[in-house]
Amino acid sequence: MEKYLDIIQNSYSDYWNYLKREILMQNHWDNYFYGLILISVVVWGLEVLFPWRKDQALFRKDFWLDTFYMFFNFFILNLIVLFALSNTAASFLNDILDTVGLSLSSFQLFNAQDLPKWLGLLIFFLVNDFVQWNTHRLLHRIPFLWNFHKVHHSVKEMGFAAHLRYHWMEPVVYNSIRYIPLAIIANYSAQDVALVHFFAIAIGHLNHANLGWDYGILKYIFNNPKMHIWHHAKALPKHVRFGVNFGLTLSVWDYVFKTNYIPHSGKDIELGFEGDENFPKDFINQELYPLNKK
Repeated sequence: MEKYLDIIQNSYSDYWNYLKREILMQNHWDNYFYGLILISVVVWGLEVLFPWRKDQALFRKDFWLDTFYMFFNFFILNLIVLFALSNTAASFLNDILDTVGLSLSSFQLFNAQDLPKWLGLLIFFLVNDFVQWNTHRLLHRIPFLWNFHKVHHSVKEMGFAAHLRYHWMEPVVYNSIRYIPLAIIANYSAQDVALVHFFAIAIGHLNHANLGWDYGILKYIFNNPKMHIWHHAKALPKHVRFGVNFGLTLSVWDYVFKTNYIPHSGKDIELGFEGDENFPKDFINQELYPLNKK
């Protein structure tokens, strides 16, 4: 037990020092804090220049709430719980495997450092995105998880910052499910992870932005605003009532597994979910909603 308490304490200390370095710009090109700000400003600028829903205000409904969610989920949440939880869970799993004479390295398929850089990054990106696509499906199919995911679907007007409006339990679910698949193809550098992560953030921001783009032929590979708007549609036919277009960065999984659905442009469809008129409108009560849900 003392070991795990030390891990928790060190995790808080390490992440706090990391966050200070980020804000003081002591980290360079892989600086998540200013990287997130830069990507957000660029995509917001695209919304200003090429608005799809021209009657939507520049500071759309819940703009500031979603902006707060971005920084809370990306940084404060890590400081409060996620970083310590992740490190503790990883150590606990390794200890369990050690009792039977195994380790995660026993299951490792290959060492990413032995591959060409582009191939290692591609494998990491594809495995990570596929696991996230499948996890996203579970968030819609399992009622317990859907109550957490409702926070993200409470968005009524789409904009770039809606990308990171989600309940704190979502990253716990995502990270728990993808931990082992990524561990068996592990040994990626922090710079590799940062590169993939920044790309995913940029695509995610674009997917939620007030933009009418589908990227032409590339729509069959990358998720896009015209596709993702239907993921947030309030009314869907019965045969797709559990959701559609689950891709986070790639759309290809939806086309392969037949969860794609784009009946028309979707420019003016109503967003949300059934009963969202009774869903909390403020941050605190949205976070507490799944706990209060009977």
